[in-house]
Amino acid sequence: MIPELGQLSLILSLCLALLLGIVPMIGSYTGHRNWQALAKPLAAGQFVFMSMAFLVMAQAFATDDFSVAYVANHSNSQLPLAFKLSAIWGGHEGSLLLWAYMLVGWTLAVAVFSGNLPRIMLARVLSIMGLVSTGFQLFMLLTSNPFTRLLPYPPADGGDLNPLLQDIGLIIHPPTLYMGYVGFSVAFAFAIAALLGGRLDAAWARWSRPWTIVAWIFLTMGIVIGSWWAYYELGWGGWWFWDPVENASFMPWLMGTALIHSLAVSEKRGIFKSWTVLLAISAFSLSLLGTFLVRSGVLTSVHAFASDPARGAFILAFLIVVVGSSLLIFAMRAPAVRSGSGFSLFSLETFLLVNNVLLVTTCAMVLLGTLYPLLIDALGMGKISVGPPFFNTSFVPLALLMALTLGAGVTARWKTGAGQYLLQQLKWVAIASVALGLLTTFIAHEGFQIRVAISMTLVFWVVLASGKSILNRCRHKSSLWVGLKAVPSAVWGMHTAHIGLAVAIVGVLMTSMYGVERDLRMEPGDSVELAGYTFRFDGVRPQQGPNYLSDYGTLLVTEEGRQVATLHPEKRMYNVQGSVMTEAGIDAGLTRDLYVALGENVGGDAWAVRIQVKSFVRWIWLGGILMSLGGCMAVLDRRYRMRVHARKTEMTDAVGAAARV
Repeated sequence: MIPELGQLSLILSLCLALLLGIVPMIGSYTGHRNWQALAKPLAAGQFVFMSMAFLVMAQAFATDDFSVAYVANHSNSQLPLAFKLSAIWGGHEGSLLLWAYMLVGWTLAVAVFSGNLPRIMLARVLSIMGLVSTGFQLFMLLTSNPFTRLLPYPPADGGDLNPLLQDIGLIIHPPTLYMGYVGFSVAFAFAIAALLGGRLDAAWARWSRPWTIVAWIFLTMGIVIGSWWAYYELGWGGWWFWDPVENASFMPWLMGTALIHSLAVSEKRGIFKSWTVLLAISAFSLSLLGTFLVRSGVLTSVHAFASDPARGAFILAFLIVVVGSSLLIFAMRAPAVRSGSGFSLFSLETFLLVNNVLLVTTCAMVLLGTLYPLLIDALGMGKISVGPPFFNTSFVPLALLMALTLGAGVTARWKTGAGQYLLQQLKWVAIASVALGLLTTFIAHEGFQIRVAISMTLVFWVVLASGKSILNRCRHKSSLWVGLKAVPSAVWGMHTAHIGLAVAIVGVLMTSMYGVERDLRMEPGDSVELAGYTFRFDGVRPQQGPNYLSDYGTLLVTEEGRQVATLHPEKRMYNVQGSVMTEAGIDAGLTRDLYVALGENVGGDAWAVRIQVKSFVRWIWLGGILMSLGGCMAVLDRRYRMRVHARKTEMTDAVGAAARV
């Protein structure tokens, strides 16, 4: 009976989402203030019912209720409790439930923390989010119901969670990634609401920008966690596939990054308004496109959900409706928007525009490489694959150009700027960057590597230019300390994020250029030297896990006779599905990772072993963390802070409204 309560909660949530999408919007055009005021209680009500549905699903997993088909397909009585609960989003129906839950959560957050918005603007924003939520909840109830029963003869036990997902990565990666995906719906709703109201001004950009940054932070961390998860879980030592599903999260990140910079210009200078709206529409549309790619069955990926054509058709139709209607509104309203002023060639606006163009071009390149094989296949022209060589060749030059414009942009001034001023400010920065880039090349490797020299020069260019920009702000203060304290948190956040990008570039460059690996046949007692380390294989022994049997390997690692690590790669056989998974043995370090993966038994006590020394690979994820930290610092800027009293009042009103509903 309890699963039926979850089903009823979903239906009631859908009804409230539909009312939210219609009633406040009508009220915004008719002037009925009471209809507009219904937006907040309706947002709170759908959150309450969706929470009930989510809790019912959690209860079904925790109690091994295999009469629920989704639980039976994705759980097992032997599964540890933490993985039972994270299995809620381990398959298609549950992950869609999580997506819908986060969407209504974002809607409630906008209702609660936007007390400074005009009532009519807030009504339109929440109404648009209600319409988006209606689409997803309809999709869930019509094609992907998580509460479908297996009655009257439920299985005695479940089919188990995919062994690849029985990892802490499943607990944190999908929720974080989805928070970013869904968060762009807020920027989308603000953009469409501003278009409908004809109010594309600095205030609109200021309202939208913190929500966009928060969504971008979650998406950044989701991508970083996904990369880290793939690195240690899949056993091959790579940190990025250029897999179509990975691309599906990377494309909205690129567009979201462009949107954040464009919002800054619209807020500060009142220009790029139409472009900013188009970026907001594009970022959310790419999030929907990613949903289509993952759930439609049009591609095969380790990340994709198995699904039927009906689901893909529904999402495709929903995508067409959302994108088509948004672009239609944009086409009707945007021509009336006029920018208030111009800017000079060497101004900050110019560099931000160039940066935006590069980001959008990069996104278009990734989109082309992802969809082109699907299009060729759909047209019956054969099957082709677009792999890492295409993406790396296209992406790297664009990324380096972005780094070049970034260093100049942080020093440029708003509206007016002269080439002579930039030359004066950045001359010594450029000289020092080139010198340090060349020095790093010779220190890192014997001989000259042009790729390393160019990349490291641009890394130092970004870091030193950021430092120069901070010092410029402290120039007229009584002391350096006083000047540093006076720098706004948004500025600190900007430079932290930019330095994070530079750190990530170092990680990508060094692990690509100087990482080494060997595939070996090893018996107990065998040793091999690699990159100055000696790896001694001490054999494999069986080990019992909670729901698997493991071949548990041991390798002793020494450097110049001194033990530095003991690594334990595993080969796990999961009891229920009989699946075999590789668990790498990793000794992590700031400048290198020692990485060992156990292959197959090749006879007797001999095993296939892959040994890798990954230079600076942790810097990739450290850079992502710094970028996210920079976003957090920007959100904490006093311009975006809500008064605590206002927040408490809004929260009290929303909870009371939910109780009345």
